[in-house]
Amino acid sequence: MFSAMIKSAVFSVLLITLAQRAQAQEIAAALKENGVPSVSFAIIRNGAIAKVEALGEQSPGVPTSPATLYNIASLAKPMSAEIILRMASAGLFGLDDSMAPIFVDPDIAADPRTLALTPRLALSHQTGFPNWRGKGGLKFLRDPGAGYGYSGEGYQYVAHFAEEKTGRNFEALADQFLLKPENLQSTAYVGRPWFEGRIAVPVGADGIALKPHIAAHLIAADLVYTTAGDYARFMLSVLKDEALNPAIAADRIRVQRSQKESDCAGAKAASCPTDVGPGLGWQVLIFPGYTILMHTGRDPGLSTFAWLDKTTGDGAVILTNGEHGDKVVLPVLEQQGAPAALLAYLRARA
Repeated sequence: MFSAMIKSAVFSVLLITLAQRAQAQEIAAALKENGVPSVSFAIIRNGAIAKVEALGEQSPGVPTSPATLYNIASLAKPMSAEIILRMASAGLFGLDDSMAPIFVDPDIAADPRTLALTPRLALSHQTGFPNWRGKGGLKFLRDPGAGYGYSGEGYQYVAHFAEEKTGRNFEALADQFLLKPENLQSTAYVGRPWFEGRIAVPVGADGIALKPHIAAHLIAADLVYTTAGDYARFMLSVLKDEALNPAIAADRIRVQRSQKESDCAGAKAASCPTDVGPGLGWQVLIFPGYTILMHTGRDPGLSTFAWLDKTTGDGAVILTNGEHGDKVVLPVLEQQGAPAALLAYLRARA
């Protein structure tokens, strides 16, 4: 009988190994089909990291690994938002405080609308700023709070506010409030010596490698380098509402400005959540009985994606270094058992 048990266990391991090999082959095929050199992803189940995998090449002839560093593009925004939320929870300022007494960008110093700018509006893309300032400097496109407008400048603004409030640069604040507490040893906002030999080189649609952009000065909305494992650990802290007071934790997953009307028009209505829109740092999708936090990232030659179910404790982060990396996201999510409602939502908007 003992021998039979051993044979059964060996057979089970063999089946798991074969299934894992088949999954890896499927993802490798998706990478090749879409001209994406590599993907690194981490899967979260029941509030724990269940898997971290890396497939493909971080640069020609160099295999990717769980230690490979990816520019996560706009996935930096949830991290920067977390720092601001933890600072607010520590009582350093309120989310609805005017930032004007502490910081005003020189480009808009004469505009009285600066008085209406708050951390909440910055984190939920309601500052009225463009995504990035042009040659003419920073300008308002609309009044603060008057509507949604995706804006990296809003994140820069609240980061500068936090610096002026504390007299410390945002890198130091990131270390204090997020990176060190969560032991994110392979995450940095600006270039570090340990980047050497670990970067996933971005590749354009034509298959030509691009020079990696590495920030010399902090950009709160972009150019953070990290690994899939580190980002997953950050996501676990979001699941646990680490260092947030209950009111701010509840605010983070509340739709701050509904986008349901614009996001669910026409054929998209069939896959629409009960409500959808920016929370504080994340896009919030509210389905009957559960809430999903989601964010995407895109820079030239790369695409990233993360989702987190606050109800079940499931989620994933997917990092790629190819222009069409977004086309690898759905195959990975489908293979790894993402919620059907989330998959339907993403397919309708692909």
